[in-house]
Amino acid sequence: MVHQLNLNNSVFNTFIAELRDKNIQKDSMRFRRNLERIGEIFAYEISKTLSYKETAVQTPLGEAKEQLMSEQPVLATILRAGLPLHIGLLNYFDKAENAFISAYRKSTSKTDFEIEIEYLSSPKIDNKILILNDPMLASGASMVLGYEAMLSKGLPKELHVVAIIASRKGLEYAQANLPKGTIFWIGAIDEELNDKSYIIPGLGDAGDLAYGTKE
Repeated sequence: MVHQLNLNNSVFNTFIAELRDKNIQKDSMRFRRNLERIGEIFAYEISKTLSYKETAVQTPLGEAKEQLMSEQPVLATILRAGLPLHIGLLNYFDKAENAFISAYRKSTSKTDFEIEIEYLSSPKIDNKILILNDPMLASGASMVLGYEAMLSKGLPKELHVVAIIASRKGLEYAQANLPKGTIFWIGAIDEELNDKSYIIPGLGDAGDLAYGTKE
């Protein structure tokens, strides 16, 4: 199942437009904050699909009954670009456990590369809800390899994948290579992927825009 949030007009689209805008991108603090705000909106939308139970809350004047989430998800992100988006999700799922995956592109030629997983820090995820996020779903390889790395910590009962911008090709790859029943939360889908696996029009390198260029 794919939820594409920009199909419904809301302030969400303003945040994506600012992420894409090459002039606004010059302000890295605003870029990071927009990633975070988008993460908060994703968290709110995902929360509507989770399980709830009635819980008694004691007020100064009596007792109120509220429907509260019956369990917290595990939030996992792919470093480094995913950090602000992850923080946005964590702002709302503030009792969630967290996992961090270090993945990078290892060039094999001028145009070809392989995704390498260097590091994983994660709690056990057996029979838990896993929310795996990365701002850009380009080729889809990082997301799939990130999930496969997470399997060393157990098998989740439910997988949500969050990406702000996805290429059509990357989304289809992820759908074909992640478990059946995976729920995708996508901000916008762009049709083109260039020979360097950058999304067109996309927004550029999210990690560099958030944290500065790397050597």
